[in-house]
Amino acid sequence: MTAPTELRVSKDRRLLSVTFPGHAAFELPAEMLRVLSPSAEVQGHSPEQRVTVPGKRNVAILKIEPVGNYAVRITFDDLHDTGIFTWDYFHTLGHEKEERWQSYLDELAEKGLSREP
Repeated sequence: MTAPTELRVSKDRRLLSVTFPGHAAFELPAEMLRVLSPSAEVQGHSPEQRVTVPGKRNVAILKIEPVGNYAVRITFDDLHDTGIFTWDYFHTLGHEKEERWQSYLDELAEKGLSREP
């Protein structure tokens, strides 16, 4: 996967726009990035260990740091910073945004959890 041509954080720090060559920008909410973080803390080391993260409706992006030529580390204002977001993962999230978000909302409902802090 080629690197994005642009990563842009919105003024309110709640949206990340990721633009790949030849594609329209993917608009990825900070909340979605936080709850779908590729970190072991969220994903676990197997599908059975994956955690449903509640209460992140108001989370914002504090900073984004490059990791080699293939990814970035996002630090959120709840200080979660262990997820390495690869270009492939951004591309997947952009293309599967609606399905992944709905799946997350369904998991919250099944577990009696809320997006509210």
